[in-house]
Amino acid sequence: MQSHQAVIDFWFVEHGYDDWFGGKPEFDAALAARFANLHPQVARGEAWTWRESPEGRLAEIIVLDQFSRQLHRGSAEAFAQDKMALALAQEATAGGHDMAVEHEWAMFFYMPYMHAESLIIQNEGVGLFEAYGNQDALDFMVKHRDTIARFSRFPFRNKALGRQSTAEEEAYMAEMGDRVF
Repeated sequence: MQSHQAVIDFWFVEHGYDDWFGGKPEFDAALAARFANLHPQVARGEAWTWRESPEGRLAEIIVLDQFSRQLHRGSAEAFAQDKMALALAQEATAGGHDMAVEHEWAMFFYMPYMHAESLIIQNEGVGLFEAYGNQDALDFMVKHRDTIARFSRFPFRNKALGRQSTAEEEAYMAEMGDRVF
């Protein structure tokens, strides 16, 4: 199994914001070339020793939360690790591990809160992003929370998850275009 440092280096040293949130096929392909074999190992819980350090905890969360989305974009599998990523993020933030890494990195401890289809968890995420202090990140968190408050789920996931969209959700998705919240 690759080390957690390989994940940290790929995510934070070799790449940045435009890659993380750009949805570019080239980035997805580069990630798959390096980590397609690692992802199922981490999903099976085989990276538990990474939890010995804050950076290792963060790498495990990034693999489960972020890599899942890049490796399985548009499919139900993109969201399959969300509950585990959230549980690990809750444990990490409760333990202060988010305060023990580079400030820019800490945001990825909070992303599983943003991805949860639970208003309680979304509200907790808003608090974390408020404390984080990045207005743009907080704005995205609030938009995600507002979507869950309105629909109790993310309508843009409906197709991948085999869920029937309501007329209100269809109108919302048409209005939002490619801005997925």
